[in-house]
Amino acid sequence: MTFIPKPKISHPSLPRNDLGLTRREYEGALSTLCAGCGHDSITAGIIEACWGISIRPENLVKLSGIGCSSKTTAYFVSGGHGFNSVHGRMPSIAMGATAANRELYYIGISGDGDSLSIGLGQFCHAIRRNVNMLYIIENNGVYGLTKGQFSASADIGTKAKKGEVNQQPPIDPVLLAMNLGAGFVARSFSGDKAQLVPLIQAGLKYPGFALIDVLSPCVTFNDHEGSTKSYAFTRENYEPVVEADFVPKQREITTEYPEGEATSVLLHDGSRVVLRKLAADYDPTDAHASYDYVQQHIAQGEYLTGLLHCRPTTATEFHALNRTPDQPLNQLLHPRPQHCQKACLMQWITAAKFVSLNWVARGIKLVPRKCWNFLQSNMGFTLICHGTFYPRALS
Repeated sequence: MTFIPKPKISHPSLPRNDLGLTRREYEGALSTLCAGCGHDSITAGIIEACWGISIRPENLVKLSGIGCSSKTTAYFVSGGHGFNSVHGRMPSIAMGATAANRELYYIGISGDGDSLSIGLGQFCHAIRRNVNMLYIIENNGVYGLTKGQFSASADIGTKAKKGEVNQQPPIDPVLLAMNLGAGFVARSFSGDKAQLVPLIQAGLKYPGFALIDVLSPCVTFNDHEGSTKSYAFTRENYEPVVEADFVPKQREITTEYPEGEATSVLLHDGSRVVLRKLAADYDPTDAHASYDYVQQHIAQGEYLTGLLHCRPTTATEFHALNRTPDQPLNQLLHPRPQHCQKACLMQWITAAKFVSLNWVARGIKLVPRKCWNFLQSNMGFTLICHGTFYPRALS
Protein backbone atom coordinates (compact mmCIF):
# COMPACT_ATOMS: atom_id res chain seq x y z
CA MET A 1 0.00 0.00 0.00
CA THR A 2 2.94 2.37 0.50
CA PHE A 3 3.28 2.75 -3.26
CA ILE A 4 -0.14 4.43 -3.44
CA PRO A 5 0.46 8.19 -3.64
CA LYS A 6 -1.61 10.67 -1.71
CA PRO A 7 -3.76 13.00 -3.79
CA LYS A 8 -1.92 16.26 -4.43
CA ILE A 9 -4.49 18.68 -3.12
CA SER A 10 -3.24 22.04 -1.93
CA HIS A 11 -5.63 24.80 -0.93
CA PRO A 12 -4.23 28.29 -1.57
CA SER A 13 -4.96 29.34 2.02
CA LEU A 14 -2.77 26.63 3.58
CA PRO A 15 0.03 28.11 5.73
CA ARG A 16 3.52 28.08 4.25
CA ASN A 17 6.94 28.08 5.87
CA ASP A 18 9.96 30.25 5.03
CA LEU A 19 10.59 28.19 1.89
CA GLY A 20 7.05 28.75 0.65
CA LEU A 21 6.14 25.09 1.24
CA THR A 22 3.03 23.68 2.88
CA ARG A 23 2.94 20.67 5.18
CA ARG A 24 1.83 18.61 2.18
CA GLU A 25 5.36 18.84 0.72
CA TYR A 26 6.66 17.12 3.88
CA GLU A 27 4.31 14.16 3.80
CA GLY A 28 4.98 10.73 2.33
CA ALA A 29 3.02 7.70 1.24
CA LEU A 30 -0.15 6.40 2.87
CA SER A 31 0.55 4.52 6.09
CA THR A 32 -0.16 0.80 6.23
CA LEU A 33 0.35 0.55 9.99
CA CYS A 34 -2.52 -0.48 12.24
CA ALA A 35 -5.12 2.20 12.84
CA GLY A 36 -4.24 4.00 16.05
CA CYS A 37 -0.57 2.97 16.02
CA GLY A 38 1.58 5.44 17.95
CA HIS A 39 4.16 5.36 15.15
CA ASP A 40 1.80 7.35 12.91
CA SER A 41 1.59 10.07 15.56
CA ILE A 42 5.38 10.24 15.57
CA THR A 43 5.33 10.57 11.79
CA ALA A 44 2.93 13.50 12.11
CA GLY A 45 5.30 15.08 14.61
CA ILE A 46 8.27 14.70 12.26
CA ILE A 47 6.31 16.28 9.41
CA GLU A 48 5.34 19.23 11.61
CA ALA A 49 8.90 19.63 12.90
CA CYS A 50 10.56 19.60 9.47
CA TRP A 51 7.98 22.01 8.07
CA GLY A 52 8.30 24.31 11.08
CA ILE A 53 12.06 24.81 10.78
CA SER A 54 11.93 24.96 6.96
CA ILE A 55 14.22 22.05 6.11
CA ARG A 56 14.48 21.58 2.37
CA PRO A 57 13.07 18.10 1.60
CA GLU A 58 16.06 17.28 -0.61
CA ASN A 59 18.39 18.02 2.32
CA LEU A 60 16.90 15.35 4.58
CA VAL A 61 18.23 11.78 4.77
CA LYS A 62 15.91 9.14 6.27
CA LEU A 63 17.45 5.91 7.58
CA SER A 64 15.85 2.85 9.13
CA GLY A 65 16.38 -0.82 9.97
CA ILE A 66 13.78 -3.59 10.26
CA GLY A 67 10.47 -3.56 12.11
CA CYS A 68 7.20 -1.67 12.21
CA SER A 69 9.14 1.45 13.11
CA SER A 70 11.33 1.13 10.05
CA LYS A 71 8.33 1.53 7.76
CA THR A 72 7.90 5.06 9.13
CA THR A 73 10.49 6.62 6.83
CA ALA A 74 8.19 5.99 3.86
CA TYR A 75 5.47 8.12 5.44
CA PHE A 76 7.21 11.51 5.69
CA VAL A 77 9.19 13.84 3.39
CA SER A 78 8.85 11.86 0.19
CA GLY A 79 11.26 14.30 -1.45
CA GLY A 80 14.11 13.30 0.87
CA HIS A 81 16.72 10.56 0.52
CA GLY A 82 15.96 7.18 2.10
CA PHE A 83 17.81 3.98 2.98
CA ASN A 84 16.30 0.92 4.64
CA SER A 85 19.14 -1.17 6.09
CA VAL A 86 19.30 -4.73 7.40
CA HIS A 87 18.21 -5.52 10.95
CA GLY A 88 20.12 -3.47 13.53
CA ARG A 89 22.62 -1.99 11.06
CA MET A 90 21.13 1.44 10.46
CA PRO A 91 23.76 3.30 12.56
CA SER A 92 26.58 2.07 10.30
CA ILE A 93 24.79 3.38 7.23
CA ALA A 94 24.18 6.68 8.99
CA MET A 95 27.84 7.04 9.92
CA GLY A 96 28.96 6.42 6.35
CA ALA A 97 26.40 8.86 4.97
CA THR A 98 27.34 11.64 7.39
CA ALA A 99 31.02 11.11 6.60
CA ALA A 100 30.25 11.54 2.91
CA ASN A 101 28.12 14.69 3.23
CA ARG A 102 27.98 16.75 6.39
CA GLU A 103 25.64 19.37 4.91
CA LEU A 104 22.51 17.20 5.09
CA TYR A 105 20.13 16.48 7.97
CA TYR A 106 20.11 12.84 9.09
CA ILE A 107 17.23 11.23 10.92
CA GLY A 108 17.29 7.55 11.90
CA ILE A 109 14.06 5.77 12.79
CA SER A 110 14.40 2.58 14.77
CA GLY A 111 12.49 0.43 17.22
CA ASP A 112 13.24 -1.05 20.61
CA GLY A 113 13.91 -4.42 18.99
CA ASP A 114 16.03 -3.02 16.19
CA SER A 115 18.16 -0.85 18.51
CA LEU A 116 18.22 -2.67 21.85
CA SER A 117 18.55 -6.29 20.73
CA ILE A 118 20.33 -7.17 17.49
CA GLY A 119 21.42 -3.57 16.93
CA LEU A 120 22.55 -2.75 20.48
CA GLY A 121 26.26 -2.71 19.63
CA GLN A 122 25.75 -0.43 16.64
CA PHE A 123 23.54 1.87 18.72
CA CYS A 124 26.23 2.18 21.42
CA HIS A 125 29.01 2.92 18.94
CA ALA A 126 26.92 5.57 17.15
CA ILE A 127 26.67 7.36 20.50
CA ARG A 128 30.36 6.84 21.27
CA ARG A 129 31.37 8.26 17.89
CA ASN A 130 28.89 11.14 18.28
CA VAL A 131 27.45 10.65 14.79
CA ASN A 132 25.70 13.83 13.70
CA MET A 133 22.11 12.58 13.46
CA LEU A 134 18.73 12.51 15.16
CA TYR A 135 18.02 8.97 16.37
CA ILE A 136 14.37 8.24 17.20
CA ILE A 137 13.41 4.99 18.92
CA GLU A 138 9.73 4.19 18.49
CA ASN A 139 9.45 2.19 21.69
CA ASN A 140 6.44 -0.12 22.09
CA GLY A 141 8.00 -2.94 24.14
CA VAL A 142 7.18 -5.74 21.69
CA TYR A 143 8.13 -7.20 18.31
CA GLY A 144 5.07 -6.12 16.38
CA LEU A 145 5.99 -7.79 13.08
CA THR A 146 6.31 -11.22 14.70
CA LYS A 147 3.13 -11.25 16.78
CA GLY A 148 4.08 -9.40 19.94
CA GLN A 149 6.96 -11.13 21.71
CA PHE A 150 8.63 -9.09 24.47
CA SER A 151 11.42 -6.82 23.31
CA ALA A 152 14.49 -5.77 25.30
CA SER A 153 12.66 -2.66 26.59
CA ALA A 154 9.77 -4.61 28.16
CA ASP A 155 9.42 -3.92 31.88
CA ILE A 156 9.57 -6.64 34.53
CA GLY A 157 6.05 -7.78 35.37
CA THR A 158 4.41 -6.52 32.19
CA LYS A 159 1.96 -8.96 30.63
CA ALA A 160 1.85 -10.10 27.03
CA LYS A 161 -1.45 -10.21 25.18
CA LYS A 162 -1.69 -13.98 25.79
CA GLY A 163 -0.99 -13.59 29.51
CA GLU A 164 2.73 -14.34 29.76
CA VAL A 165 4.59 -12.22 32.33
CA ASN A 166 8.00 -10.80 31.49
CA GLN A 167 10.68 -11.82 34.02
CA GLN A 168 13.72 -10.13 32.49
CA PRO A 169 14.91 -6.57 33.30
CA PRO A 170 14.62 -3.98 30.53
CA ILE A 171 17.35 -2.06 28.75
CA ASP A 172 16.57 1.63 29.12
CA PRO A 173 17.90 3.51 26.06
CA VAL A 174 17.82 6.86 27.88
CA LEU A 175 20.00 5.67 30.77
CA LEU A 176 22.27 3.81 28.37
CA ALA A 177 22.77 6.89 26.17
CA MET A 178 23.56 9.13 29.14
CA ASN A 179 26.02 6.56 30.49
CA LEU A 180 27.77 6.47 27.11
CA GLY A 181 28.14 10.25 27.06
CA ALA A 182 25.39 11.33 24.65
CA GLY A 183 24.96 15.11 24.62
CA PHE A 184 21.24 15.21 23.73
CA VAL A 185 18.89 12.69 25.37
CA ALA A 186 15.11 13.03 25.49
CA ARG A 187 12.01 10.93 26.04
CA SER A 188 8.45 11.68 25.00
CA PHE A 189 5.09 10.08 24.28
CA SER A 190 3.69 9.68 20.79
CA GLY A 191 0.43 11.28 21.89
CA ASP A 192 2.06 14.45 23.25
CA LYS A 193 2.56 16.46 20.06
CA ALA A 194 3.11 19.73 21.93
CA GLN A 195 6.24 18.29 23.55
CA LEU A 196 7.40 15.94 20.79
CA VAL A 197 7.58 18.46 17.93
CA PRO A 198 9.99 20.92 19.66
CA LEU A 199 12.16 17.99 20.77
CA ILE A 200 12.43 16.75 17.18
CA GLN A 201 13.28 20.25 15.95
CA ALA A 202 15.97 20.65 18.60
CA GLY A 203 17.37 17.20 17.84
CA LEU A 204 17.63 17.95 14.13
CA LYS A 205 19.57 21.13 14.90
CA TYR A 206 21.81 19.58 17.54
CA PRO A 207 25.48 19.31 16.40
CA GLY A 208 26.07 15.68 17.31
CA PHE A 209 24.18 12.54 18.29
CA ALA A 210 20.65 13.32 19.51
CA LEU A 211 18.42 10.57 20.94
CA ILE A 212 14.66 10.73 21.45
CA ASP A 213 13.05 7.65 22.97
CA VAL A 214 9.33 7.89 22.16
CA LEU A 215 6.85 5.65 23.99
CA SER A 216 4.63 4.48 21.16
CA PRO A 217 1.87 1.97 22.11
CA CYS A 218 1.23 -1.01 19.84
CA VAL A 219 -2.56 -1.15 19.52
CA THR A 220 -2.53 -4.75 18.28
CA PHE A 221 -0.14 -6.57 20.63
CA ASN A 222 0.61 -4.27 23.58
CA ASP A 223 -2.39 -2.09 24.38
CA HIS A 224 -4.14 -4.35 26.90
CA GLU A 225 -4.55 -4.32 30.67
CA GLY A 226 -1.31 -5.36 32.34
CA SER A 227 0.92 -3.78 29.71
CA THR A 228 3.19 -0.98 30.91
CA LYS A 229 3.35 0.53 27.42
CA SER A 230 -0.34 0.72 26.64
CA TYR A 231 -2.15 3.98 25.99
CA ALA A 232 -4.05 3.72 29.28
CA PHE A 233 -0.96 2.96 31.40
CA THR A 234 1.15 5.63 29.72
CA ARG A 235 -1.46 8.37 30.10
CA GLU A 236 -2.05 7.42 33.74
CA ASN A 237 1.67 7.50 34.58
CA TYR A 238 2.87 10.15 32.11
CA GLU A 239 4.62 13.07 33.81
CA PRO A 240 6.34 15.73 31.66
CA VAL A 241 9.30 17.23 33.52
CA VAL A 242 9.90 20.20 31.22
CA GLU A 243 7.83 22.54 29.08
CA ALA A 244 9.49 21.79 25.76
CA ASP A 245 10.00 24.50 23.18
CA PHE A 246 12.51 25.10 20.41
CA VAL A 247 14.33 28.34 19.71
CA PRO A 248 16.15 28.04 16.37
CA LYS A 249 19.65 29.39 15.99
CA GLN A 250 19.56 32.55 13.92
CA ARG A 251 21.96 35.19 12.69
CA GLU A 252 22.60 38.17 14.92
CA ILE A 253 20.49 41.20 14.02
CA THR A 254 22.51 44.41 13.77
CA THR A 255 21.63 47.94 12.72
CA GLU A 256 23.23 51.37 12.47
CA TYR A 257 21.40 54.68 12.17
CA PRO A 258 22.18 58.33 13.03
CA GLU A 259 21.23 60.18 16.21
CA GLY A 260 17.76 61.65 16.22
CA GLU A 261 16.52 59.26 13.53
CA ALA A 262 14.27 56.18 13.61
CA THR A 263 14.73 52.82 11.92
CA SER A 264 12.56 49.73 11.45
CA VAL A 265 14.29 46.45 12.34
CA LEU A 266 13.08 43.14 10.89
CA LEU A 267 13.03 40.36 13.52
CA HIS A 268 13.47 36.63 12.92
CA ASP A 269 9.75 35.87 13.20
CA GLY A 270 8.89 38.41 10.49
CA SER A 271 7.69 41.14 12.85
CA ARG A 272 9.28 44.58 13.06
CA VAL A 273 10.33 46.89 15.86
CA VAL A 274 10.82 50.65 15.42
CA LEU A 275 13.83 52.14 17.22
CA ARG A 276 14.53 55.85 17.61
CA LYS A 277 17.95 57.01 18.72
CA LEU A 278 18.03 60.05 21.01
CA ALA A 279 19.21 63.30 19.44
CA ALA A 280 22.52 64.83 20.45
CA ASP A 281 20.80 67.76 22.20
CA TYR A 282 18.54 65.55 24.34
CA ASP A 283 18.68 66.49 28.04
CA PRO A 284 18.57 63.38 30.28
CA THR A 285 18.74 65.33 33.56
CA ASP A 286 15.08 66.47 33.57
CA ALA A 287 13.20 63.51 35.06
CA HIS A 288 9.68 64.75 34.25
CA ALA A 289 10.53 65.69 30.67
CA SER A 290 12.29 62.36 30.15
CA TYR A 291 9.30 60.42 31.43
CA ASP A 292 6.86 62.29 29.18
CA TYR A 293 9.18 61.91 26.19
CA VAL A 294 9.41 58.13 26.62
CA GLN A 295 5.63 57.84 27.01
CA GLN A 296 5.04 59.96 23.93
CA HIS A 297 7.12 57.73 21.69
CA ILE A 298 5.66 54.54 23.16
CA ALA A 299 2.27 55.84 22.05
CA GLN A 300 3.75 56.29 18.55
CA GLY A 301 4.98 52.69 18.51
CA GLU A 302 8.66 53.62 18.89
CA TYR A 303 11.32 52.49 21.36
CA LEU A 304 13.73 55.23 22.39
CA THR A 305 17.37 54.16 22.68
CA GLY A 306 20.21 55.89 24.50
CA LEU A 307 20.68 57.38 27.96
CA LEU A 308 17.08 58.22 28.87
CA HIS A 309 17.60 59.68 32.35
CA CYS A 310 20.52 60.51 34.59
CA ARG A 311 20.83 62.96 37.48
CA PRO A 312 23.67 63.83 39.84
CA THR A 313 23.31 61.80 43.00
CA THR A 314 22.91 63.65 46.29
CA ALA A 315 22.65 60.62 48.55
CA THR A 316 25.63 59.19 50.39
CA GLU A 317 27.17 56.33 48.48
CA PHE A 318 26.49 52.84 49.88
CA HIS A 319 30.05 52.03 50.97
CA ALA A 320 30.61 55.45 52.50
CA LEU A 321 27.32 55.23 54.38
CA ASN A 322 28.06 51.78 55.81
CA ARG A 323 31.82 52.25 56.22
CA THR A 324 32.66 48.97 54.53
CA PRO A 325 36.35 47.95 54.43
CA ASP A 326 38.49 48.80 51.45
CA GLN A 327 39.49 45.18 50.89
CA PRO A 328 37.10 42.41 49.78
CA LEU A 329 35.71 40.45 52.72
CA ASN A 330 37.18 37.16 51.52
CA GLN A 331 40.62 38.70 51.89
CA LEU A 332 39.87 40.06 55.34
CA LEU A 333 38.50 36.80 56.72
CA HIS A 334 41.50 34.71 55.65
CA PRO A 335 44.65 36.61 56.65
CA ARG A 336 48.06 35.39 55.62
CA PRO A 337 50.61 37.18 57.87
CA GLN A 338 52.13 35.46 60.90
CA HIS A 339 52.12 38.67 63.00
CA CYS A 340 49.09 40.99 63.05
CA GLN A 341 49.18 44.72 63.66
CA LYS A 342 46.41 46.62 65.36
CA ALA A 343 45.31 48.30 62.13
CA CYS A 344 44.89 44.96 60.40
CA LEU A 345 42.81 43.58 63.26
CA MET A 346 40.69 46.69 63.25
CA GLN A 347 39.79 46.05 59.61
CA TRP A 348 38.73 42.49 60.38
CA ILE A 349 36.63 43.62 63.28
CA THR A 350 34.96 46.39 61.27
CA ALA A 351 34.07 43.86 58.59
CA ALA A 352 32.73 41.41 61.16
CA LYS A 353 30.53 44.04 62.78
CA PHE A 354 29.20 45.14 59.41
CA VAL A 355 28.14 41.69 58.20
CA SER A 356 27.23 40.41 61.70
CA LEU A 357 28.49 36.89 61.00
CA ASN A 358 29.78 34.23 63.39
CA TRP A 359 32.88 33.74 61.31
CA VAL A 360 36.20 32.28 62.41
CA ALA A 361 39.48 34.03 61.65
CA ARG A 362 41.99 31.26 61.12
CA GLY A 363 45.62 31.02 60.14
CA ILE A 364 47.04 33.24 62.89
CA LYS A 365 49.75 31.28 64.64
CA LEU A 366 51.54 34.03 66.55
CA VAL A 367 49.59 36.96 67.95
CA PRO A 368 51.22 39.41 70.39
CA ARG A 369 49.78 39.36 73.93
CA LYS A 370 48.98 43.07 73.76
CA CYS A 371 46.79 42.41 70.71
CA TRP A 372 44.81 39.81 72.63
CA ASN A 373 44.36 42.24 75.50
CA PHE A 374 43.30 44.95 73.08
CA LEU A 375 40.73 42.63 71.48
CA GLN A 376 39.26 41.38 74.73
CA SER A 377 38.99 44.80 76.36
CA ASN A 378 37.84 46.90 73.42
CA MET A 379 36.42 44.83 70.59
CA GLY A 380 34.17 42.25 72.16
CA PHE A 381 36.24 39.17 71.26
CA THR A 382 36.49 36.08 73.40
CA LEU A 383 39.59 33.91 73.21
CA ILE A 384 38.55 30.32 72.43
CA CYS A 385 41.86 28.59 71.80
CA HIS A 386 45.35 29.47 70.70
CA GLY A 387 45.30 30.94 67.19
CA THR A 388 41.50 31.05 66.81
CA PHE A 389 39.01 33.66 67.95
CA TYR A 390 35.30 34.36 67.46
CA PRO A 391 33.34 37.62 67.62
CA ARG A 392 30.53 37.76 70.16
CA ALA A 393 26.99 38.32 68.90
CA LEU A 394 26.63 41.99 68.08
CA SER A 395 23.40 43.84 68.77
